[in-house]
Amino acid sequence: MQTDTFSYFKVDFHTHTSSSKDSLTTPEAIIAAARRRGLDRLVITDHNSIAGARVAQRLAPDLIIVGEEIMTQSGELLASFVEEEIPPGLPVKEAIRRLRQQGAFISVSHPFDRSRSGFALADLDEIAPLVDAIEVYNARCVFKRTNQLAQDYAQVHHLAGTAGSDGHIAWEIGRACLKVPPFHSADELRQVIGRGEPLGHRVPLVMHAYATVISIPKRIGYGK
Repeated sequence: MQTDTFSYFKVDFHTHTSSSKDSLTTPEAIIAAARRRGLDRLVITDHNSIAGARVAQRLAPDLIIVGEEIMTQSGELLASFVEEEIPPGLPVKEAIRRLRQQGAFISVSHPFDRSRSGFALADLDEIAPLVDAIEVYNARCVFKRTNQLAQDYAQVHHLAGTAGSDGHIAWEIGRACLKVPPFHSADELRQVIGRGEPLGHRVPLVMHAYATVISIPKRIGYGK
């Protein structure tokens, strides 16, 4: 593994650009927000798309990791180092198989937040041996207990954890992140992820609501 002058990276593993139907944040704006927050890496995980992440990576290759948040038949997966876009609606094991084929790092989005496509416990138990981590801290979880359940599950099942803002507006970016030793690839991330430490705070509900409201015209197709 390459060495770095830094002893750790601060990484937001879960963010959205305007390539997500519920976000208006441009790649330029998300990069600027990440720089202001002092992030070392930013994983852009638009819903079922890697288009925005690819644009952002071309603008800031030192910062951006291409990811995707994938809606499966069981819940949402959160992938990093994605080379080929995974379509929505697949059986979860098929989505995992396709991600593994391309060497991506696989986590699980807000696994216990049933209001946002969380997994049924039986389904989560079935895929736990097949993923690299689960999201143990999501800044948009309304209830503290939701993240605590994920942390407890990861500990019991000896799983590593990722953390992210789930930011849809620039203000949210970096509000939660993972302090983790440096890495430069999915394989290196798998080696160090177990030493990750979640940092940050949940986003105030009023900001979550604001981000939702301003994206309503886009989500309903206004202006098309």
